[in-house]
Amino acid sequence: MTSPLKYNADGLIPAIVQDAATRRVLMLAWMNATALEATLSTGFMNYWSRSRQKYWLKGETSGHTQKVIRWSADCDADTLLFEVEQLGGACHTGYASCFFQQFAPDGTPLPVNETPVFNPQTTYAQP
Repeated sequence: MTSPLKYNADGLIPAIVQDAATRRVLMLAWMNATALEATLSTGFMNYWSRSRQKYWLKGETSGHTQKVIRWSADCDADTLLFEVEQLGGACHTGYASCFFQQFAPDGTPLPVNETPVFNPQTTYAQP
């Protein structure tokens, strides 16, 4: 089923993740064929971490899961779009979306106009 998809030289494909209800873009992450198969078989988003070089189930530490509602590939079959039901925040910094920082046309950062939905210091505290 995943064979028509075009993975990059590292065997990865970008996955844009959008809230199915609000249509807000929550995050962008990377998947390989194994992460995609795990996502499709469980119904919850699984990714490949390029920095940690390992698979991760979104919410495995935080409990902030992403249930797949529907998904599609773009016209070139080299980018995926997942519409999800997000539980908690999508961003590891505590915000609902990783795209909370807006910029003026000249590149100046604008004030962040939203409140984090969770505290990352307590959510990711090591026992």
